[in-house]
Amino acid sequence: MSNYLEAAKQVYDEAAVNPQKGLCCTTTPAWQLPELKLPSKMLEMNYGCGSTVNLRDLGHDPTVLYVGVGGGMELLQFAYFCRRKGAVIGVDPVERMLKACADNLLEAESENAWLHRNFVELREGDALSLPVEDNIIDVAAQNCLFNIFKPDELNRALAEMYRVLKPHGRLVLSDPVSESVMPESLLQDDQLRALCLSGAMPLQQYIDFITGIGFGTVEVRAKRPYRVLAPGQYDTNKMIYIESVEICAIKDPMPEDGPCVFTGKHAIYFGEEALFDDGKGHTLLHNQPLAVCDKTAKALQALNRSDIYVTKSTYHYDGGGCC
Repeated sequence: MSNYLEAAKQVYDEAAVNPQKGLCCTTTPAWQLPELKLPSKMLEMNYGCGSTVNLRDLGHDPTVLYVGVGGGMELLQFAYFCRRKGAVIGVDPVERMLKACADNLLEAESENAWLHRNFVELREGDALSLPVEDNIIDVAAQNCLFNIFKPDELNRALAEMYRVLKPHGRLVLSDPVSESVMPESLLQDDQLRALCLSGAMPLQQYIDFITGIGFGTVEVRAKRPYRVLAPGQYDTNKMIYIESVEICAIKDPMPEDGPCVFTGKHAIYFGEEALFDDGKGHTLLHNQPLAVCDKTAKALQALNRSDIYVTKSTYHYDGGGCC
């Protein structure tokens, strides 16, 4: 095993025994839902940088895979929407983290009348070789894990998620990204990488990894402030600004002209007619914003029309788009 992966296992082995709130990340939002109670220890062991639980992904009684279980909070949130035996599978390579997560889920069962412990199945394994069959998962998720990986391992982890997903299945990711140049000394710092800091890459590069595996649709659902690595505190002569991003990658067929990537751009037609049809399947109603993928936004801008306005990326997409 690579040194940086071994360092990550040691960090989370210790965190399983001695919970550290906000260990590496801005903690995931604790959903307030009817009859959902989160054990205090589960909250203390909430080691994520966003949320991977989204109602749009959870219709039709999905089977969910969650990699890197932490204290089990998102496993519990997924189980809230998927109330059947084995509906949620949690995978982690750290034995003590699996034990702590199992204990937390038992406590959660005692506090939530709707919950049965068998809704969640825990398996020992890692993201690079998932103990899961091909094409059986509807929603796969990871929170602040893949940013730890270097390129070869990141490709393997994404390929494994792609393998286990059903056609049109969804991979939901939450990870740090940064447009700042990360110094080589920080990139090679195993401890900082394990703490979800120095592995942050530019958003477009991250998206390229995802689409390079074969995901035909990518949604950037949220982007928010995360951390600052300041000179004098870290081995850098420039401030490094890091954000956290929430992404959904869908196992759709790859379009001939490349993936559909939604970064929160919209197009607005305000001409004389009731609508504008580009002849390629995109219809803009008069003065009604339409979410468009970056590919469609570029094509509309290339028309050089004075009656179509295309916004910049908002990095917030909540469905209803052009594709």
